Amino acid sequence: MLISILIGLLGLGLVVLVHETGHFLAAKISGIEVEKFSLGWGKKLISFKRKNTEYILSLFPVGGYCKMKGEELFRKAVEENSPKVQEEPGSIFSVSPLKRAFTYLSGPMANIIFSILVLSVIWFAGFTIRTYDNRIILLSEYDSLSPGRVYRADEAGLLTGDKIVSLEGKRINHYRDLQEGIVQAAEKPLKAEILREGRELTLTLIPELDPESGAGFLGVSAWIEPILGSVEPESAAGLAGLREGDRIVEAQGKRINHSLNFYSLLLEKPEKIVLKIDRAGRIEEATLIPFYGERGETDLGFVFAPTLFPSPNLSVFQALAEGAKETFSTFFMTLKSLGLLFRGVKLSSALSGPIRITYYVGEIASESFSLGMWEGFINLFRFLCLLSVALGFGNLFPIPALDGGMILFNLVETVLRKPLKPKYFYRYQIVGFAVIISILLFTTFNDLVFLFKK
Repeated sequence: MLISILIGLLGLGLVVLVHETGHFLAAKISGIEVEKFSLGWGKKLISFKRKNTEYILSLFPVGGYCKMKGEELFRKAVEENSPKVQEEPGSIFSVSPLKRAFTYLSGPMANIIFSILVLSVIWFAGFTIRTYDNRIILLSEYDSLSPGRVYRADEAGLLTGDKIVSLEGKRINHYRDLQEGIVQAAEKPLKAEILREGRELTLTLIPELDPESGAGFLGVSAWIEPILGSVEPESAAGLAGLREGDRIVEAQGKRINHSLNFYSLLLEKPEKIVLKIDRAGRIEEATLIPFYGERGETDLGFVFAPTLFPSPNLSVFQALAEGAKETFSTFFMTLKSLGLLFRGVKLSSALSGPIRITYYVGEIASESFSLGMWEGFINLFRFLCLLSVALGFGNLFPIPALDGGMILFNLVETVLRKPLKPKYFYRYQIVGFAVIISILLFTTFNDLVFLFKK
């Protein structure tokens, strides 16, 4: 747990460092003097000074700041009710409003560029997708939490065993492709090509909006073949003599065609499960003794084997194109998700603060590194790219005290061709800080509730 938290803090700190570095470089280009450049907040741990800039590593490595020259001059102008801020050489107020807007814009742009470059390297180096076939199971046939519920998949006419081969003309190669297509299409009609027992059908799928996440939800699960992947030696499966590659063909006398056939048996909390397994063409019996936790959950010590899909071999330019495509797809998906906040999405579930984000980064890293070092780095940096784009996007909101608000303020000055009074700018910032503190308090409360539930 501590390692996960540490990785989460470092990951989030890296994304913020990229953002602040964008501001730092743009300030230098614009002729603005940077007085302090800090990774993290709180007590100063390490610092050194070079060319009028103090570089700092602070105690709490989530966040950071780039302090530019001129804050004291601005404070003085507000106190004296001066019509303008004194233009001292090297001060942020000594350069044109457009240069200031460029400096504020460079933080979010650095996050976008970071994502493009990192994803391009990942696409060029290659990676493996762990997923399942594009064959589906209807959740309505196995949903014990909402018995009798009819999902959008049922309404569309899908059946268990169907293969979804395309959505809106885009080929579906595996279940990950299907997930991505459904998640981004809440309440949007999707033309789907279906393969059913050798026959091709065309159906219209309309995913419903999941209020917990804001994602599209259809009511299907992947058809996972009941073939064992990794088996932990000291687990229930290991003690039962199960091995990687075994195929469960029968459990408690019932035929097992896919993973949900098997998992549905666990709802009855059996003391033992009698299995018939196919091991290299030979049928054998095994008895599995489940271990149940305090809340009735069980960990059998195995996972069903995923299907591995390698990424294509790409040239440098093709990889760069894929990196840019994935980055801007994430950016516009984030933009689209804003509208979902006004369509019944639960804000307590949909909005995350630094605490929950740190948890997610660490959790993803821990799970991914258990699959291998390379796969761990791939998944971790993919998530950091998503986080980087979200951070850049969020900072572009025209809220005072955020980069977007500061850009807007300086564009107004450019249009008016005269500086706005410092007292107006000060009031503008006070409103912004009030909004940000309110959001921070709200998300922090949600994060703590989330962690306590975990």
